[in-house]
Amino acid sequence: MTGIASTDRARESTGAAVEPNTAAAPAKIAEFLAAHGGPFYELQARLKLLHANALQSGRRAVLFVALAWGGPFLLGLPQSLSIDQGAYLADPGAWAKFFVAIAAFVLAEQQVERGLRIKLGQFTRAPLIAPTSMPAATHAVSVALQRRDSWLAELVCLALAAIAALLSFLNFHMSDVSFWAVEHSAEGNRITAAGWWSICVSLPLFVFLFLRGVWRHLVWAQLLRKIARLELRLVAAHPDGKGGLGFLSQYPNAYVFFVFGMSAAIAAAVMKHLLQQSVSMTTFSMIMSGWLAIVIAFFAYPLSAFSKPLARLKEAGLLMLGVQATRFHRAAERKVLGRNVLADTAPEPDEEMADPSKLFDTTNKLSSVLVSRASVVPVAAAALIPFAFAGATRLPYKEVFSVLKKLLLL
Repeated sequence: MTGIASTDRARESTGAAVEPNTAAAPAKIAEFLAAHGGPFYELQARLKLLHANALQSGRRAVLFVALAWGGPFLLGLPQSLSIDQGAYLADPGAWAKFFVAIAAFVLAEQQVERGLRIKLGQFTRAPLIAPTSMPAATHAVSVALQRRDSWLAELVCLALAAIAALLSFLNFHMSDVSFWAVEHSAEGNRITAAGWWSICVSLPLFVFLFLRGVWRHLVWAQLLRKIARLELRLVAAHPDGKGGLGFLSQYPNAYVFFVFGMSAAIAAAVMKHLLQQSVSMTTFSMIMSGWLAIVIAFFAYPLSAFSKPLARLKEAGLLMLGVQATRFHRAAERKVLGRNVLADTAPEPDEEMADPSKLFDTTNKLSSVLVSRASVVPVAAAALIPFAFAGATRLPYKEVFSVLKKLLLL
């Protein structure tokens, strides 16, 4: 008790220094806008494609899809109107990457920004961060903002997009058949105007938006992991069964559009393989299971940092409540029997105390794992549905959707 009292006096003596940081923390945390900042954001702002208070995701999605998907379509006319094998409209890869994925990545920005901002704000609304840790929390947010705005990070994304374009160029020259992007002949391959547009514009835009989204999620992940190491005011008997952090387990669902875009692109590649070669239902099930595991690991990485503090909370809570439960029930035993059944040699004062049994039971059910099936069902569905539709083109659709159902129920 003396140690606790001295700690409280020390905090009170430094109250003047802590209070300003505590008061400023909510405002600082509110500055973490996942879709703002960075050179690409600034470029779009200068082009009047978005504003600081309006991301205008819908309009930008239409514009980027028009550039990425519409460009090759217009350059390939009138052949683009064909639906024969090898035609632009019959290419699942072009639809998935240049239409669905790019639209999904852009539309996801507003959903992600709002979802993460609400989740981060809950740490100060509750409040879950101890006053002495508020300066460290605001510093962690400042570092995250610097990483979000990093020129180097976006240059690396752009460089990788350029490498992807170069690989696409080489792949087109190695093609042994003609299709909308390549005209194959005995003298060699000639890349069409639509093919050049896909190399120079469509594919780099797809890869850049994807890598930029992944980078910004990693920034968020590192921010959460830093917060997990702070002094947190968790509650062992919280009704959410996660010490008061249950709200955080729902954050992956802000990435539904982003995951759907990723999955559509990968599922299209699987679909191309299915159209060329047969794949067993077992192999396809393993592909779906493997992809779902990757997606869940993507979101489990930041959430796993809270397992250690939650485990410590549960252990300490059960020990403290166990002591209180022993004292309460020994007193109750004396009231009923007039004495304790065992070790009744030393008199014990009877004092009024609350029955901690319900709190003990609730604490005993506390989970140290924030990822659960219920919290990630929407994002898991977004990850698997494109694969289910791709598989249904060649495999028995009843079996494919049976696998989908089983994976979602795991």
